Amino acid sequence: MGSDPLSVCDRLFKAVMAGDFEAVREIYSPDAHIWHNFDGGVQTVEENLETLRWMTGSVAKLRYEEIRRQRTDQGFVQQHVLRGTTKDGKDFELPAVILCTVVDGHVTQLDEYFDVRHLAPLTGGATSLG
Repeated sequence: MGSDPLSVCDRLFKAVMAGDFEAVREIYSPDAHIWHNFDGGVQTVEENLETLRWMTGSVAKLRYEEIRRQRTDQGFVQQHVLRGTTKDGKDFELPAVILCTVVDGHVTQLDEYFDVRHLAPLTGGATSLG
């Protein structure tokens, strides 16, 4: 496993798309914090894995597109549009920015920025993920 932040980024998003939650768990440090801009909440690794399971179970053909990523002094930043199809056959689109701190090849902090209104097709308008 490489420790280059962009390699970590690539592995993380490929694992999410593949639904490989054990690989995601291994990429995160055990005490990683996952923060969301829309509620200021912080998730543990296990809570985030549950959210990712929900997302991959709610959206078919899940894929990251329009990817822009860049190494930072402490890790990486990725801007993307998460796309797929909802269970009722509607297109799903979630523009987002992820800012990660990487230490020794593991994500220790993940800050996720997006407009929660894009989740409405999946949540019925709810403004939280967990």
